[in-house]
Amino acid sequence: MEHQIPTKNKIGPEKHIKVEPFRKGVLVTPPHKHKQYFEIVFLSHGSGYHWIDGHRYEIKPPVFFFINREQVHYWELQNEPDGYVIILKNTFLQQSRDESLKQLLHLIWHANCLYLDNADDLAALFPLLVSLAGSPTPYEYHSIDGLLKSLIALLLEKGRHTFLHAGVQTQLYARLIDLLLTRPNIQRKVGMLAEELNTTPQNLNAACRKAVFLSASEVVDQFIMGEARRLLLYTDSHVGEIAYRLSFKDPSYFIKFFKTHEQLTPEAFRKQHFQNHH
Repeated sequence: MEHQIPTKNKIGPEKHIKVEPFRKGVLVTPPHKHKQYFEIVFLSHGSGYHWIDGHRYEIKPPVFFFINREQVHYWELQNEPDGYVIILKNTFLQQSRDESLKQLLHLIWHANCLYLDNADDLAALFPLLVSLAGSPTPYEYHSIDGLLKSLIALLLEKGRHTFLHAGVQTQLYARLIDLLLTRPNIQRKVGMLAEELNTTPQNLNAACRKAVFLSASEVVDQFIMGEARRLLLYTDSHVGEIAYRLSFKDPSYFIKFFKTHEQLTPEAFRKQHFQNHH
């Protein structure tokens, strides 16, 4: 195992969005992250498993998977699937003028998987997105924004029960998540994060409670725990190294923090996972 989680980049520097048929020929992939982009995968045929952050999802089409920028995932496919992949870079959202599209996208971020009974209407949108994303025109962004918005609105409609936990997305909450994802080192103090976002801790708390019913510090803690679990599962870094990478000045404080959230020490968590999966 490596000290760093391998990062894949499947989109060129000049592109902000990529839509293409799901790749054939590779059934099993090693665990990896993505380079600053969000991925939506739709499978209409296929079988096997998709692992996201240590959770195993069975591939039962029609199914959608949502892979966040910081998540680690890999495939264990049993036969060649059919489907599509949408890759959205941060820059796509930054340059989209449609605020409601950004808010809809944030509503599906937290769901890893959505199984559907029927997805014919959604499947029909993908060939259109493929042709638009592949041939630049003066109006391509309007067309892509419109189709993407229809796709996500239909997903939210069909997956009402999956997305029930979503509150009211706010721009400030979305900016906090972007900051946590793109900052080179994790900042754990809410006051400092609020300062970077040109707001007050009170405003940041209110935005987080409105969006995901958690305080700002709970959102940051969740983010740190997500990264801690990934580093424990997918790298061979020592607990002390992980503590420093996550901005804990002392490994013992990190162990205490981890145990509060997971009811296990980091070492016990790592050991339990490998016993369960080997």
